[in-house]
Amino acid sequence: MIKKDLKVKLASGFEARPVALFVQVASKFESSIYVEMEDKKVNAKSIMGMMSLGVLEGEEITVVADGSDEEEAMNEIEKYLSATV
Repeated sequence: MIKKDLKVKLASGFEARPVALFVQVASKFESSIYVEMEDKKVNAKSIMGMMSLGVLEGEEITVVADGSDEEEAMNEIEKYLSATV
């Protein structure tokens, strides 16, 4: 299991399109992936769950990946969240 605090650098935060793309990235992997923020923990492969977080640019989230491809999953998620476009 890998647990990492990541800063969201997406200019629009977790609005509909960025969340959909985030879920696509997470869904490529077999590992269980969760995002934690404050007192919420949601499945990173759930669009509705991710939208419920209301993450803004510059906020920090905790990503937890657990499974056979957890390292690759974490690297791809970190790369996506670092995109400033």
